[in-house]
Amino acid sequence: MDSHHHDYEFEACFLENGGNIKGIVSKETMKHGRTAHNMSSSSLRKKSDLTLVSKVRYGFLRKVLANFQEVILGTKLSILFPTIPFAIIAQCYGFSRPWVFAWSLLGLIPLAERVSFLTEQISYYTGPTVGGLLNATCGNATELIIAIFALSNNKIDVVKYSLLGSILSNLLLVLGTSLLCGGIANLRAEQKYDRRQADINLLMLLVALSCHLVPLLFQYGDASLAVNANSSLQFSRAASIVMVIAYFAYLFFQLWTHRQLFEAQDEDDEDCENASEEAVIGFWSGFAWLVIMTVFIAILSEYVVDTIQDASDSWGLSVSFLSIIMLPIVGNAAEHAGAIIFAFKNKLDISLGVALGSATQIGMFVVPLCVIVAWILGIKMDLNFNLLETGSLALAIITTGFTLQDGTSHYLKGIILLLLYIVIGACFFVQKTASDHADIANIMLLHSPTDAKFRA
Repeated sequence: MDSHHHDYEFEACFLENGGNIKGIVSKETMKHGRTAHNMSSSSLRKKSDLTLVSKVRYGFLRKVLANFQEVILGTKLSILFPTIPFAIIAQCYGFSRPWVFAWSLLGLIPLAERVSFLTEQISYYTGPTVGGLLNATCGNATELIIAIFALSNNKIDVVKYSLLGSILSNLLLVLGTSLLCGGIANLRAEQKYDRRQADINLLMLLVALSCHLVPLLFQYGDASLAVNANSSLQFSRAASIVMVIAYFAYLFFQLWTHRQLFEAQDEDDEDCENASEEAVIGFWSGFAWLVIMTVFIAILSEYVVDTIQDASDSWGLSVSFLSIIMLPIVGNAAEHAGAIIFAFKNKLDISLGVALGSATQIGMFVVPLCVIVAWILGIKMDLNFNLLETGSLALAIITTGFTLQDGTSHYLKGIILLLLYIVIGACFFVQKTASDHADIANIMLLHSPTDAKFRA
């Protein structure tokens, strides 16, 4: 009787807030299928008070205002939404381009979190399997859109740097911070996690690493440089197709045959109550908002790609540092914060699911997809990330593998991962790009007395 009464109150409240009865399911059904990404992104949301909106007489206007309040004001990051018009105004009126870069980066933070929220809302109507596929394709929409715009501008280095930085950020910065904060907050509690999910993701990352190593070996082969470049390009395109196939096999494994390994196991009553909440906007409303958010992500991504060189020149930072360190932190800031929050609660399975899942998605799907898109556009992009970049990726994957091998955690493991991230970040901080080297060489050439004689 109590359960029927609770269901009746839940449905009445949901209908009063302008929801759709078709979206309502039980707590048990809702808990089933919630992945780590869903749990992580939901940690930054706040419940909207629709009391004032419900007093609006006109039904259509009431629904629009309710959707606006849920989508725009329903996140703790809503304070950053004003940076989006600031970036657009700065671009249209010719303000300093580094400011356009900074405003655009800040504007991408709430947009990325809202895309995760909207895909989860849509999944309430489509079911957990289709929702998982949506999350798999839209989970890293920001990085993918930035990469596509960089490709269209033939900035292949920015594409490689940003995607590599996203993997390094997830494996070292996010995971390291989560283990450190979780270890400090739970000094007297033993921290354990399910190794099986971590092992699967690390195996996928090792496959990605092997596909990056072979083109690097071509570069140091005995044949001519032109032959090596052509072999590297052909191998990269073939390997990218294989990686995408492997990623879809991984999705089949994750969403169908072994779903229980990837579901977020949450025993806290408060989180279970949050997990039981249903869709707060309709299916078509969610789809429309998703399109709008994607359009704004595309606009800001174009601004970021166009102004990154100006920001590099103005701030004295290399393009590689901005792409590898700053872009990934901004693109996944919401998920990163969620992973750290759950680590504080001693729920490392969720934190590991976010960090390793995002790294696997970038390495096995977004990177090869960019190679295939570049192939279609006639751009010669391969999987050769050069020696320093590939070495950094290998160190990150191997160190993470050793860190997670025993199924337990403490704060020292987090410190080690963070220190490695700082070391790698310092490498790219002092590294100069090819254009920087060319400028230095030209300056030296102009000021060299010996070369001046030859020019005379």
